[in-house]
Amino acid sequence: MRIKFGDLEIGDIAKDRIKKALDKNWVTEGANAREFEEKIAKQFGYKHAIATSSGTDACIASLASLYKFGAKRGDDVIVPATTFCATANAVLAAGFIPKFVDIEIETLNINPNKIEDEITDKTIAIMPVHLMGKPAEMDTILKIAKKHNLKVIEDCCEAHGAKYKDKYVGTIGDMGAFSFYVAHVVICGEGGVVVTNDDDIADVVRSVKTHGRPTGSIYFDFQRFGLNLRMNDLTAAIGIEGMVHFEETFNKRKDNMNVLLERTKDLEEYVYFSKEEDYETISPHAFPMVLKDSRYNYSKFYKYLESKDIQCKTLFACLPTQHKAFEFLGYKYGDFPNAEYIGENGLHFGIHQYLKKEDLTYISDVLNIYFKKCEITL
Repeated sequence: MRIKFGDLEIGDIAKDRIKKALDKNWVTEGANAREFEEKIAKQFGYKHAIATSSGTDACIASLASLYKFGAKRGDDVIVPATTFCATANAVLAAGFIPKFVDIEIETLNINPNKIEDEITDKTIAIMPVHLMGKPAEMDTILKIAKKHNLKVIEDCCEAHGAKYKDKYVGTIGDMGAFSFYVAHVVICGEGGVVVTNDDDIADVVRSVKTHGRPTGSIYFDFQRFGLNLRMNDLTAAIGIEGMVHFEETFNKRKDNMNVLLERTKDLEEYVYFSKEEDYETISPHAFPMVLKDSRYNYSKFYKYLESKDIQCKTLFACLPTQHKAFEFLGYKYGDFPNAEYIGENGLHFGIHQYLKKEDLTYISDVLNIYFKKCEITL
């Protein structure tokens, strides 16, 4: 593929940290993971940053901490119907039930006006997702959470450096979960982190990620549900380099996003593009597109981009009604019309920092040609 979804080049900073870990014969969580946590906390102003083995595990650890605050197995956690499957799978893995809410087509995020309809006496938390790096509408979500005494866990896995009303995502709710998969702004290859400004939450998360032991203990004293969710020092080394170059990477990807938005502005009659409002900073995770009319033939569009060496993926589709894995929850097609529409008409591709100016020109030319052909044939 000419335009890959994501890419990773390991530089001297990471190689130096990896060598030091190997020289010590210590590759499980250690000095590199601590340094990585410190750099994340300092960069974004989090009081606590707790490294995990993946973004999924960051979500699981965040959710499992809820037992400390009165949650019971089988309780409900509200999540958007459109998100990567890890959000809902983490809810299940932590012992809870995902309660899905439809999304907004324009933002791809949970519709805050539909959340209260799903709250019952079994609801313990709301887990909004900042999908494609665009912050969810947190003001309304926080008001609802306060009214019903619910925790708010931000799924920030695709939203490194995103801001909502001058606050970094992850600082708005009670805690946030990030991923460092290869397509993201900060990369470890694999890896995640839980962030919070709450000392009690941080203490529980640190316990959960090491089998429920007391924080700092290596002995067999298991005080709560927990798993081995620790980050190893080799992946942490790669993450350290990502944090050193965070501003440079973020700005390059943001420039790529803005160039493509400018070069495709004539296509707004065909496609919903991501729009950055004055009160927010979108993280340049990827370039999402949702067809405004199904006659533009999503399947043909997807195959066309792939044939032109632009690697693309769906916009996850509607988890409860368009993925067999969640059939057992009993939802039916039609329950989430916006999420289902996006599942049938949305895709995204990468805008990573290694793309060159000519790559962006190529992408925009390919997109413009496709929709001009659509205009002729419709």
